[in-house]
Amino acid sequence: MTLSRKFIAPLTVAALGLGALPAFAQDRALAFSVTGGVATGPEYFGAGRNSVSPGGSFGFTGLSFGRVQLGNPDGPAQFATGTGARGSLRFIPKRKGEKELAGLNDVKASLELGAGLHYTAEFWQVFADIRYGVIGHNAIAGELGANAIYRGADGLVVHAGPRAGFGNARFARSYFGVTPAEAAASGLAAYTPSGGIHSVGLEVGVYQPLNDDWGITGTLRYDRLRGDAAASPIVRQGSRDQMGASIGVTRHFNFRF
Repeated sequence: MTLSRKFIAPLTVAALGLGALPAFAQDRALAFSVTGGVATGPEYFGAGRNSVSPGGSFGFTGLSFGRVQLGNPDGPAQFATGTGARGSLRFIPKRKGEKELAGLNDVKASLELGAGLHYTAEFWQVFADIRYGVIGHNAIAGELGANAIYRGADGLVVHAGPRAGFGNARFARSYFGVTPAEAAASGLAAYTPSGGIHSVGLEVGVYQPLNDDWGITGTLRYDRLRGDAAASPIVRQGSRDQMGASIGVTRHFNFRF
């Protein structure tokens, strides 16, 4: 899960690998990581300028409880191999109708929750996530992606690969649409976009462990808005090119209970 006060072009978020059910689990365990740091990214979808703000993330490594096992609490914290399910979460901050967006209605902050599937090998990964805005836009959104993975002898993990973001018509209208009333108040043309893939891009990330419990995490992300999103009056006065980056310190936890 990735959180920031400002919007960062969608980042890979908290994941849970779904393993086979063991015959009997001797230990109950929960393993996860927390990252805190600094992030920069567009102020909103289609913004032509970036801002810097506190950033952070929360990710699950695994859970073992009785006969149920999700992921591997004792496995590697970054890109554990295997096929399984993954949780997906994204927070999108409030967009205010001010400055170049004066006359547009505010868009409430949204929290998207969902799930996905992944296959992770030693040197590559593919995944697909779908989420629903349980707070805020009440729309469907998600991401498709792939990664090439480099694993260094000292625990260094580098990943890089393409991303494609998508959303349904309600999502598109929330962030790229302009109603007739908003058009009259803002001077922008009225616009009703359709759903579909709204961005394609590339993410590069690095994780360097410092010891068993601590590490440094960094990401760099580029997205280009496309389709109905790119044709939006909101984007046309901003930018189709969306850049985001983050760096932070990661702390890993493994609880036995």
